[in-house]
Amino acid sequence: MIRFLLIFCCFSLLHNDKEVISWRETYKLSWSDFEATPKAGIDAVALTASGITFNYSSTQSEEKGNTYNTNVEAHFYPEKSWYKPNKATAYILSHEQLHFDIAELYARKFRQRISNNTFTKDIASELNKLYGIIDKELEQTQNKYDSETEHSINTTMQEKWSNYVKTELKKLSKYKSAN
Repeated sequence: MIRFLLIFCCFSLLHNDKEVISWRETYKLSWSDFEATPKAGIDAVALTASGITFNYSSTQSEEKGNTYNTNVEAHFYPEKSWYKPNKATAYILSHEQLHFDIAELYARKFRQRISNNTFTKDIASELNKLYGIIDKELEQTQNKYDSETEHSINTTMQEKWSNYVKTELKKLSKYKSAN
């Protein structure tokens, strides 16, 4: 007897967005991707809403035991991302792109941890725990990035972060998005 369990887990940002942009190596954000209205009273020039989603399916049978498939994606949420057109520059857009690239970096780390893990029948709990760890690391890294670059003002640190993320993405290229 085969039991099939499909659980879809969307985490990081709760949203009802009609459109999301999945991270692709060949796609770079443009200001037209930022659809939300800028928040009043905030000094920031732009805000990138991005995060990781995952889903999986698990099949259990007497012949094969417990098998599973996972899908992990880094997403950009246009309806939650905004910018101030009168202050926007290509340099600031590159800072926002790196936020999206950091989300992909952690999607790759999540895929790597999944592939290096052996799951039991309690795969839902185990994947959710792994996701919680990755999501916390992603949030800490995004905050550290903004802090160290002073939200892009520190151009030296911005360049260091750009090089770091590019190097880390290459190291984990085996786990890049399939799209």
